[in-house]
Amino acid sequence: MEQRELLRRLVEVLERLRLPYFVTGGTATIFYGEPRFTNDVDVVVDLTVADVRRLLAEFPEPEFYASEEAAFDAVRRRRQFNIIQPRLGWKADIIVSPQTAFDRSRFARARRLDVGGFEVAFASPEDAILMKLVYFRESGSDRHLRDVGGVLQVSGSEVDRGYIASWAETLGVSDVWQRVLEELATRDRR
Repeated sequence: MEQRELLRRLVEVLERLRLPYFVTGGTATIFYGEPRFTNDVDVVVDLTVADVRRLLAEFPEPEFYASEEAAFDAVRRRRQFNIIQPRLGWKADIIVSPQTAFDRSRFARARRLDVGGFEVAFASPEDAILMKLVYFRESGSDRHLRDVGGVLQVSGSEVDRGYIASWAETLGVSDVWQRVLEELATRDRR
């Protein structure tokens, strides 16, 4: 089973269970930007304790592994847990919606896009960029900034930079956003 098929299965399950979701992280920035390898799919899900067993029942062992205890803990603490397909090393990071103002904005701005035969709800390119800025702040990994640059290179004309600047200030990553813009401007002058 390929990662694309696993994405399809995950989306079909979430939609059948009527669990609001959107794909974010590397999968979203690859879709809006430049291709690169990723072995996981980051999905924000509006998940409650009552939904956990229904969701996990759709990914049974031995084909999949998911810790019920970790899933319940993630919902209570508004964190994340994993659904893993061990044979191929595929992983879905199920990020439980923190239900903040920013998160509500991300859900409202999610876009349904065709990924070659099926539709998937994706974070908007702006929201994918903002989370990559947050991830960079947390980890220091330049991969996140490369993803942002890729989205701006490929989808730049569609990106609402004012929206990003506003939320970057709120999220405490406006300095990182300015750094990205300066690096792009320097690259464009060459």
